[in-house]
Amino acid sequence: MATWMATPITTPSVTAAAEPEELLPTSEEPQPEDPMTEPPPSEAPPVRAVLGELRVSSVTPSSVGLQWSVPEGPFDSFTLQYRDAQGQPQALPIDGGSRSVTVPGLSPSRRYRFHLYGLRGGKRIDRVSIDIATATAEPEEPLLPPEEPQIEPPPSEAPPARAVLGELRVSSVTSNSVGLQWSVPEGPFDSFTLQYRDAQGQPQALPIDGGSRSVTVPGLSPSRRYRFHLYGLRGGKRIDHVSTDISTGEGETEPLLPSEEPQREHPQTEPPPSEAPPVRAVLGELRVSSVTPSSVGLQWSVPEGPFDSFTLQYRDAQGQPQALPIDGGSRSVTVP
Repeated sequence: MATWMATPITTPSVTAAAEPEELLPTSEEPQPEDPMTEPPPSEAPPVRAVLGELRVSSVTPSSVGLQWSVPEGPFDSFTLQYRDAQGQPQALPIDGGSRSVTVPGLSPSRRYRFHLYGLRGGKRIDRVSIDIATATAEPEEPLLPPEEPQIEPPPSEAPPARAVLGELRVSSVTSNSVGLQWSVPEGPFDSFTLQYRDAQGQPQALPIDGGSRSVTVPGLSPSRRYRFHLYGLRGGKRIDHVSTDISTGEGETEPLLPSEEPQREHPQTEPPPSEAPPVRAVLGELRVSSVTPSSVGLQWSVPEGPFDSFTLQYRDAQGQPQALPIDGGSRSVTVP
């Protein structure tokens, strides 16, 4: 009985030993191929993208210019982030080929922190930051460029005569506007600039053509004291300056047109027969001459007949009606 039991035990032991020998080579072959064939080519091409230092290229009271470099690898795009004067987050998208940007709409004498992010495949790859304070100078730069063509032609007028400003006087006061007048006892000016601070303490500059002797400042706050500075410019330089302090009226006032109607009614009672027939007065097209974040320049023509004066009406950001009186000889105005 013992010899019959030993025979079936030896037979399965031979077949079981042969199977694992065939599996070893196949299980070992893919192990060296994985690191050598697939991972290296996928990891090698993607180049590292690195942002260079973020530098300041220009600073004004209302804007900041920034520059940067990309020492390594391209970026698909950039994003500049910062907080505005009210503390609200702002994000400025920039294309991947740019290496500079100008951030407008800032407040004077304020410190900002800018973060530049480099993006690739929709993800932030690198970031650089910088702290910058805007300038405190009064904003004259946007005013001078449109007047430069007028300043260049009269080089012969600059040396001859001395230019002097007369007293700055108040011609009218309402709750939201002030009218000013002045004279030029000596020499011509190329242009004038009226500067003051608004109710929020922000500096404002109103450009005026050299032939004007009056201006109305709209958009003021009721019962508030303002200090106005009138500068006479020639050759792009301030030649003389006069100042005055004025307080606006209390309560709401009617638009400026009703106050001008009585002035027109008086002359119209007697002269109407002689003034009506002679000439027809026609206004030409109203065109835009300049646009900045805080002002608009307008121009117009008078194809037929003279006008005594003009009035420009509009609504401000708060929806309040504003009226800007303009003398009859003017053909342009800047609305601040």
